[in-house]
Amino acid sequence: MVTKQLKGSAKDEADVTRADSLAREIFSDIANKWALLIIEAVGDSTLRFTELRNEIEGISHKMLTQNLRLLERNGLVERTVHPTVPPRVEYALTEPGRALRATVGGMCDWTHRYLGAIETARERFDSA
Repeated sequence: MVTKQLKGSAKDEADVTRADSLAREIFSDIANKWALLIIEAVGDSTLRFTELRNEIEGISHKMLTQNLRLLERNGLVERTVHPTVPPRVEYALTEPGRALRATVGGMCDWTHRYLGAIETARERFDSA
């Protein structure tokens, strides 16, 4: 796992348009379909791995594992291991994860609102 070393100013590191900025690296980590769906699925709950996988249709074990690790690395998901046999592992959003969920929720609302218009535009485009 590669960890970005801060090279520039805080302003440079927060600039998502700069290829070498930390903000762009974080944005890239969270702006994928699985990460966004995981954040939405966890929501205000605490879920076990299998429960989470059942919530997200089409996600593989490998992709869920990779994305949970990425979200945990970025401090958006908290992983709790309970010392039982077998171990019980639960996932919940952290405070920054809950704040991001509000944004994801807005994106979901936008999708519901404009789904019909987007579908019409696609049909018009594809028939041209």
